[in-house]
Amino acid sequence: MYSRKRLDIGWDDLAAAAMRSIWSRSPDALAHDIESRLSADGREAIAFLSLRSGFDLMLRELALPKGSEVIVSALTIPDMWTLLERHGLRVVPVDVDPATLAPTAADIERLVTPATRAVLVAHLFGTRGSLDGIVRVARERGLLLWEDCAQTFDSPTPFGDARADCSMLSFGPIKTATALGGGALIFRDAALAAKCRTAHATYPRASSTAFFKRVLKYVGLKFISLPLPYACFVRWCRWRGRDYDTVIQASVRGFARDELLKRLRHQPSRALLALMLRRIAQADGARVRARKAAGDALMRSVMHSSEGAREVPGHAAPYHDHWVFTVLSDEPEALIAKLRAEGFDATSVATMRSVPAPADRPELSPRAAERMLSRLVYVPMYPELPARARARLADALR
Repeated sequence: MYSRKRLDIGWDDLAAAAMRSIWSRSPDALAHDIESRLSADGREAIAFLSLRSGFDLMLRELALPKGSEVIVSALTIPDMWTLLERHGLRVVPVDVDPATLAPTAADIERLVTPATRAVLVAHLFGTRGSLDGIVRVARERGLLLWEDCAQTFDSPTPFGDARADCSMLSFGPIKTATALGGGALIFRDAALAAKCRTAHATYPRASSTAFFKRVLKYVGLKFISLPLPYACFVRWCRWRGRDYDTVIQASVRGFARDELLKRLRHQPSRALLALMLRRIAQADGARVRARKAAGDALMRSVMHSSEGAREVPGHAAPYHDHWVFTVLSDEPEALIAKLRAEGFDATSVATMRSVPAPADRPELSPRAAERMLSRLVYVPMYPELPARARARLADALR
């Protein structure tokens, strides 16, 4: 069975990570090299334990007035809006167009009130769109503009939109060029970056020993994701009466919600920094280009088939590298069962959620995002999927 996702990391990277858990250069030197590579366009970058660690610290240093509103793309991970709320901010969702997976500038402008202070736009599933209209709204209305680029990394420079006040990257376990953790924020405001850097230096440093254990875990997960071991894993879960969706989600889960801030507020270990630097330095975009080519071909096949077309979220985005490949179905459970019977581990389980509307403004519920999530099916699609398997997958989807 073909697993739903392949970790974007090689065996040589895992071996290097294990070695760096025992010895590496000083963390300050490693962080400097990472940040220099990400700051090539003149902005200031800081390497963090995770994207969320950086986001939390930026919010602390900005200290926006309590009750300030932040307009947020309606699809994201719950931790992002949780962090905003824990800093006393009011989260206002802006719906996304399933065709582009992006909000429109007009929709954002309609949500701006005197209390609005910032806009957070997420580039979803490997799509990237123009921020021209949103930049205009932010400048005219005096708003901060943050972009979440966790799902759309391809190569380090230049990265993100230089007009954004902050561009955020993730190198978490299932991300492109994963370092099994880590993140970076790229700031337009050098003064804010300096404040964040000073505050970040006061955090305790995470353990390289703990990172070594993490490396061993992902060695196992990478092996299990191969077709034969994965089929054995699925059968073992069924024999034990366990839901393997739940087992998989638990294996890659990030920080527990009840200790989120405590866990986030650490500097990255030197071993994590060493692996981040290795992955960024070697990121030439080749695997992303191969994934994009395979995803584009599958998208054309299933969207324009005379046998029965499928809707593909993000198909109209200006750029789509298919970090994940999704289709929409009115009967997602039936489609998942069909694909699994064909040997493709599709799923509807994911960490993404629709951002809830404020309790006193239920009319702002993001209906398009909610509807899309209810119909969404994640399909295995990565460069390692053989051409014959891709053809069978296209047939099954049709």
